[in-house]
Amino acid sequence: MCESTDDDLQLCPTTLAALNEFLKEKAERENQLKYILGNQNLDISFDENWQLSQFWYDEKTTDTLVKGAIQCTKYNGKIALISCPTLYNKLKKNCGERQVTLFEYDERFRIYDSDFISYNYKFPLHVPRNLSNFYDLIIADPPFISDECLTKTALTIKFLAKKKIVLCTGAIMSELAERLLNVKICNFIPHHQNNLANEFYCYSNFDFDKMLS
Repeated sequence: MCESTDDDLQLCPTTLAALNEFLKEKAERENQLKYILGNQNLDISFDENWQLSQFWYDEKTTDTLVKGAIQCTKYNGKIALISCPTLYNKLKKNCGERQVTLFEYDERFRIYDSDFISYNYKFPLHVPRNLSNFYDLIIADPPFISDECLTKTALTIKFLAKKKIVLCTGAIMSELAERLLNVKICNFIPHHQNNLANEFYCYSNFDFDKMLS
């Protein structure tokens, strides 16, 4: 146990070492953030965190979704990505004047600064109130294939969206997805870097396939 007196206010070696380590890690994180934000062309990659049910899209799927997002929005359009951080880098690089916002639970993506909004699907309306009907396009990939997760994510989508919605989730969610968001299965099938056991579909409430041709 560390003891101190009025005459000796110095931290004990164990506490001091822990404090120095914390300050060192904090400085490293801040320097990394400054470096990343100052390098617009820097590719940032993160490992999947399976405990958060993260499964990154493969390159072809990322390219296809980014192409579709650009094709179906105007040059100054607003795009929201809900729980699909894989798309952010490539979309941001190619979107021109479009605004791209990532709604994501994983705090690692806070490095995207003002483009990042902390999001927990369990609290679907804990998002800025001024973003109601704000986005021209929503692309969402609920982290879990469950009725609860899709239902709550759908509340967020309907709050944020002006009209266009693209949803990526399991095939078994098709009936609920159509009922909640009026989306239908696309011909385009998304794939992941690590194959999932669950069959996966892309859904939209407009002709998204046409944007991909």
